[in-house]
Amino acid sequence: MANKTKRKKSGDNRKPGSVRIIGGEWRGRRLPVADLPGLRPSGDRARETLFNWLQPFIRGARCVDLFAGTGVLGLEAYSRGAAEVTLVENMPLAVQTLRAALVQLGVPGAKAGVHLVESDALRWLQACEPGTLDIVFLDPPFGSRLETRSINLIVDRELVCVGGLVYVETSRNTPPIHPGLGWEILKDQVQGEVRMLLLRRSPPPVESR
Repeated sequence: MANKTKRKKSGDNRKPGSVRIIGGEWRGRRLPVADLPGLRPSGDRARETLFNWLQPFIRGARCVDLFAGTGVLGLEAYSRGAAEVTLVENMPLAVQTLRAALVQLGVPGAKAGVHLVESDALRWLQACEPGTLDIVFLDPPFGSRLETRSINLIVDRELVCVGGLVYVETSRNTPPIHPGLGWEILKDQVQGEVRMLLLRRSPPPVESR
């Protein structure tokens, strides 16, 4: 399923033809946006905020961009020093556009740390090994409730390592998600029509002796 089904601001009916990476090795490089209904990548301002939050954690991280769409969140992470990024997308046109973007960036062969997986995101999570993820980017179509189903899988299967992070992007009116015991909300911010939520899997409490 394609990512980024979001309400546009009133009067803005234009689709962006491309979206730019705003930091790191690929700063200024542009990624094409597939012509799919409702496909709209995270904006520059939101991504700047997000990666300011992630700056202490991103270098060397193992990341997955679920519902990848344009792949801009995952590729921004790799550009800024993540060790490994998996882009998960299952809409054929979005996958085709992502493949073309990776070729344009010189990823095949030269950048073995970027993997494109044509799969349903929930099915991919069900097959993922526990404790193998440091950062998850979770930005499904607005109103789909796929963020809740995804987080349930991430928490129940303990896919994120202790201290790992999950970024969730939803519509501004969506209540913040709290996965429960063992997790904390690090950041909760609304920008325009978007709610930005950063969750962390907490380390277990230290037992007193």
